[in-house]
Amino acid sequence: MAAEIKKPAAKKPAAKKTAAAKTTVKKPEIKKTVAAPKSASKPVEAVKPVTVKKPAAAKKTVVKKQRNLRKTRVGIVTSNKMDKTIVVAVVSKVPHPLYGKVVVSTKKFKAHDEKNECSIGDTVQIAETRKLSKDKYFRLVRIIEKVK
Repeated sequence: MAAEIKKPAAKKPAAKKTAAAKTTVKKPEIKKTVAAPKSASKPVEAVKPVTVKKPAAAKKTVVKKQRNLRKTRVGIVTSNKMDKTIVVAVVSKVPHPLYGKVVVSTKKFKAHDEKNECSIGDTVQIAETRKLSKDKYFRLVRIIEKVK
């Protein structure tokens, strides 16, 4: 007996769509009519849309912004060799984030001294200001204590 090989059945061609299936139903158009007033005998015309003008905006009042508070620091003058500039050492005591031991750190700032009135060892208060030079952005507010 020889092995018979079955061939797949041939596919039938798809049925053609009839013209009746393609027709679509059109929706009837709705015409808008304006009812005439009972007292008027004239034909009514379409009403034109009216544009409503917005009221004029109130005049804006200009409010000056109050500037932010400036950082102030207290430190000791370590140098006054430059003209109208002092170097102030600010000492801060901060606990270590992990161990909790108080760590003393010193940061030096250059500050503007308009009258050259500070001497080395004075305790002064300085305040943050706009940048005055490459690395000078503090100014002298007051001398707290003069050195003797």
